[in-house]
Amino acid sequence: MKAAPEAQKRLLDLAELDTTLDRLAHRRRTLPELAEIDERSKLYARLVTQVIEAETEAGDLAREQAKAESDVDAVRTRAERDQKRLDSGAVTSPRDLASLQSEIASLHKRQGDLEEVVLEIMERREAADTKVTDLIAKRDEVRAELSAAEERRDAALAEIEKEVAEVQGRRTTVAGDIPADLLKLYEKLREQYGVGAAMLRGGRCQGCKVALSIAEMNAIKAAPHDEVLRCEECRRILVRTAESGL
Repeated sequence: MKAAPEAQKRLLDLAELDTTLDRLAHRRRTLPELAEIDERSKLYARLVTQVIEAETEAGDLAREQAKAESDVDAVRTRAERDQKRLDSGAVTSPRDLASLQSEIASLHKRQGDLEEVVLEIMERREAADTKVTDLIAKRDEVRAELSAAEERRDAALAEIEKEVAEVQGRRTTVAGDIPADLLKLYEKLREQYGVGAAMLRGGRCQGCKVALSIAEMNAIKAAPHDEVLRCEECRRILVRTAESGL
C-alpha cells in the first residue's frame, strides 16, 4: 500500500486521539461514583425491606397491645360489677357470698396478670417503634447519599461527554486527511490490536516497544517514503518520522 508520508504521519495524530477516546471510555466505566451508587442502592434496598418488616412488627404489637388492654378492661368491668353486687347487700346467702368473693379475687388476679402482659407488650412495642424510627432515619440518610452520588455521577458524565464530543470532532477532521484505503487498514488494525499505528522512534516500534534489528532498519531505509510499512512484531502500521533514527 502506498500513501504520502504526511498522510501516514496523520495516523499518529489519529492514534493519539483514539487513545484519548479510549481513556475517556475507561474513565466513564470506572467512575468512583458508579461503585458508590451500586453500594448505596443495595443498602437502600435492604433498609427499605427492613423498615417494612419493622413497621409490620410494630403494627402487630400495637394490635396485640390493644387486644390485651381490651381483655384488661373486660376483666376490670366484670370485677367492678361483681364488687357492686357484693357492696349492695343483694347477695345474702353465705354460699353465694363466698362464691362471689372468690370470683372477685380471681378476677383481680386475672386483671393483674393481664396488666403485666400489657406492660410487657408495651416495652416490646416501644423497642419496635424505636427500631422503626432508627431504620427510617438510616434509610433516608442513605437515600440522600445515593442522590448526591447520582448527581456527582451525572456531572462527571456530562463533563466526559463534552470532552468526547470535542475529541470526536477533532478526530473527524484528522480522518478526513487520510486516504480511505489507509484509514480502512488503520481501523482494522485498531480493532485487532487496540492501536492501529505506531511511530518508529530511535529504531524502536512505539507500539510494541521492540527494537528493530539492523537488517530491518536497513530495509526500512531502502523502502520508498510513500510505502506503508508494518511492524514485523506487532503488525501495526509503522510510521517513519524525523525521530525514527534512519
